[in-house]
Amino acid sequence: MRIAILSISDRCARGEAEDVSGQALQRALSARGVEVVATALVADDGPAIESELVRLSDELRADVVLSTGGTGLGPRDVTPEATEAVLERRAPGIAEAMRAGGLHKTPNAMLSRGTAGLRGRTLIVNLPGSPRGAEQSLEVLWTALDHAVDMIAGEGHPPARAREDEAPTEPTR
Repeated sequence: MRIAILSISDRCARGEAEDVSGQALQRALSARGVEVVATALVADDGPAIESELVRLSDELRADVVLSTGGTGLGPRDVTPEATEAVLERRAPGIAEAMRAGGLHKTPNAMLSRGTAGLRGRTLIVNLPGSPRGAEQSLEVLWTALDHAVDMIAGEGHPPARAREDEAPTEPTR
């Protein structure tokens, strides 16, 4: 699975802060044995975000682009709008699951406006800008990420599991 990380932060883009959320995602993915094929950093600017999402999806052809930052309620938080501008199909259940999973940790999870969906064969997912929020969201997303990437690639659903009262069948994979 080829994953790209896009960090979105005015302060980081100006060199006033370190990109701790992007680094946290890199460490979490590396610990899971995932290849991070690119990292990028842009300011909270709609056209810049759109341009980078298109580059990572269309030119780099990442399977998944994880963005971090710009999903809150602040006046410069435009990541969801920029993401939706480049998506071809939305996947609302992903963002809903991440918010629901985050609510078990903090009530602030309900303030995330992150979105998710497809651009071509790339899954784009907005994660929160805090390192902890990004890692917790990745933890929720991780449970279905392999299956999502397989589905996007056209590999379909895995064979149905046999019911307990049926004889087991050999896996087809």
